[in-house]
Amino acid sequence: MKKRTLKFKFLLLFLFFCTLGYAQDKNFHIYLCFGQSNMEGHSKFEDQDTLVNHRFYSLQAVDCPDLNRKKGEWYLAKPPITRCNTGLTPADYFGRTLVEKLPDSIRIGIINVSIGGCHIQLFDQDSVANYVEKAPNWMKGMLAAYDNNPYDRLVEMGKIAQQSGVITGILLHQGESNTGDQDWPNKVSRVYHNLLKDLALQEEKTPLLAGELLAADQGGKCASMNTIIRTLPKTLKNAHIVSSKDCEGVADGLHFSAAGYRQLGINYAQVMLGLTP
Repeated sequence: MKKRTLKFKFLLLFLFFCTLGYAQDKNFHIYLCFGQSNMEGHSKFEDQDTLVNHRFYSLQAVDCPDLNRKKGEWYLAKPPITRCNTGLTPADYFGRTLVEKLPDSIRIGIINVSIGGCHIQLFDQDSVANYVEKAPNWMKGMLAAYDNNPYDRLVEMGKIAQQSGVITGILLHQGESNTGDQDWPNKVSRVYHNLLKDLALQEEKTPLLAGELLAADQGGKCASMNTIIRTLPKTLKNAHIVSSKDCEGVADGLHFSAAGYRQLGINYAQVMLGLTP
């Protein structure tokens, strides 16, 4: 009887430490990031962008053997944080700015699942299969990296992240491929609410930060879409618009420069900090 009691106590102790190892740290704030090429990271990062902060992490969404990174594992955030050969993203300086401004007890985690050139419909479960089937050849490799379902990969990574911390918000930068689409806010709302449901998140505690596209004064070819993006809070009560003002662009009229991504990331962080109690 004593042996059984002792074994039972050891079992309880073992289970306690196992549970402790997977307990959520409420001071580890995690952000889901998704969109098309500007969230993916188009411009090359520079030496100044590779300095790491020990309170800022990224959860690897794809395997990158050349970087010694495995899918589903946390690493100190250092570009490229989206896929193995992507560039600087607004998420990089969003996280860096937050750790600079928030108390030392807070850590920041980023999950970035983005596909250059995609419509918002790629993240809608009802349309993803048809979208992938008709995707252009240049997109197929990017899609394959996420097993042809970037939404599922984002949710998969979100569930892994929730073992360590708390999902505190969602960052979106998308719209170039949907320019002029008046139904874009409803399409975004559908993806957002699916994420809330699939990750058991509460809308009032999970703001969606949507970034404006390259501005007209920077030669933005899709700047007219910003008018539609700014209407998103009318559809989603916890949506907040991030300005692209003073964010430098490059000659193609679609993407931001490295300096532009830095400023855009700071702008995202300033919006989030304004929502933090």
